[in-house]
Amino acid sequence: MSTAIPYPAQLGFEGGLHIARWRPLVQWLLAIPQLLISWALGQVRNVLTLINLFSVLFTKRIPRPLFDMIAMTYRYEWRTTSYALFLREDYPPFDFQPAADDDGVDRHAVVTLTYPESLNRWKPLYKWFLAIPHYAVLLGLTVASVFVIIAGFFAVVFSGEYPVGLRNFLVGVSRYSLRLQAYVGLLNDQYPPFALSA
Repeated sequence: MSTAIPYPAQLGFEGGLHIARWRPLVQWLLAIPQLLISWALGQVRNVLTLINLFSVLFTKRIPRPLFDMIAMTYRYEWRTTSYALFLREDYPPFDFQPAADDDGVDRHAVVTLTYPESLNRWKPLYKWFLAIPHYAVLLGLTVASVFVIIAGFFAVVFSGEYPVGLRNFLVGVSRYSLRLQAYVGLLNDQYPPFALSA
């Protein structure tokens, strides 16, 4: 019996379902500083991904510091998003430690990327094309997520509990998105699964 090898981009979330009823009303506002930083880090990631493209084309490798920095941007984004969507109450840390493995600073939102020792030199030229079916699926999942967020908003406001199914769906969509971005962003060569699960 063989054990399945986990996908090289992992996203997880741990947290209680109880959320103070007032949080959905103001938490998005409290998240603005984090969202601005996350947006800026996303712009940095775009530049690093362009550098990454040439690195893979010419050397079939990603410099480890470059990979770690990109991983940090995804981690920061997930911590911020999970807070802005009121999946948790704890404010995410201002943590900028570049590392592929999650540093454990935020126990709720975890992102770990496996560093590849070597990549296919030519895949950067056509990965985007292979990812088109995933982008179509992600578009549908994103639309569904809007309705899930609205339902979660009212559930928390009226009951103080985030329904586990709704939360798991949002975490799954975020995981799906991360895997797709890691594949197209040249961080690994393994085609992402059509699955929301870990």
